[in-house]
Amino acid sequence: MKLLDGKKVSNDIKDEIAEEVKKMKARGEKVPHLAAIIVGNDGASLTYVNSKVKSCKRVGFESSLVRMSATTSEIELLDKIEELNQDDDIDGFIVQLPLPPQIDTQKILMAVDPDKDVDGFHPENFGKMSLDMTSFIPATPFGILELLERYDIPTKGKHTCVIGRSHIVGRPMSILMGRSGFPGNSTVTLTHKYTKNITQITSQADIIIIAVGIPHFLKAEMIKDDAVVIDVGITRVPDETTEKGYVITGDVDFDNVKKKASYLTPVPGGVGPMTIAMLLKNTLLARERHQKREQSK
Repeated sequence: MKLLDGKKVSNDIKDEIAEEVKKMKARGEKVPHLAAIIVGNDGASLTYVNSKVKSCKRVGFESSLVRMSATTSEIELLDKIEELNQDDDIDGFIVQLPLPPQIDTQKILMAVDPDKDVDGFHPENFGKMSLDMTSFIPATPFGILELLERYDIPTKGKHTCVIGRSHIVGRPMSILMGRSGFPGNSTVTLTHKYTKNITQITSQADIIIIAVGIPHFLKAEMIKDDAVVIDVGITRVPDETTEKGYVITGDVDFDNVKKKASYLTPVPGGVGPMTIAMLLKNTLLARERHQKREQSK
């Protein structure tokens, strides 16, 4: 079994992006600028946003963090989004989820300019992705594609089983794995909590991508020998024996599945670091697009 080392690959990608930024600076061009809006004080969200800011610094991007209180109204947030949409200095921005209950998440995601939507959540980008048109691919699926590509894992004609149908991971992943090209050209089964006899499906799959948020959901007896397993799950499970009082666990029963799988992502250190790397990649792509548009004016 080989580990799909997201930490290593994400560092490689960040090094490549840093090189591109150096070239931009040498040509006297504006460097990419990524902004993030965070509403409230959710601990996991703050940690995540701070690591994005740190990653921006590492690759030479400019970054802005917009912090808003947990009592922010929907109108106030929409006004802030419009401000960022109109700001030519910002190439891409994200609204960190989850949002407080008084705010309609869908309405917020719709308000982000698709041209700056580096999270790839806007319906316009999602629709273009579905039609194989140039768009921003959501960062986590984009990261999974990149892992498959860099480890040269064959996907053509393979059976891919996606477990979970969220708009952020499962659904886009099922579309991307079935598209023409590499990684892609696989036969995809999208499963979820209402799927009957799920083991019957997973045990036939060559590639399993799981994102359900249920620790150790995928057991060794659910996969066939030499399956490729990509674990997107990340859950804090209470554990009094550890210093922090919890352990980070994925959706895969790692210790047992590793005895059968050919490739497997660890948690942490697998898909997680790739998500931030691909967010930076999308921001670089946004900057390049904006640069081309400015030159053609």
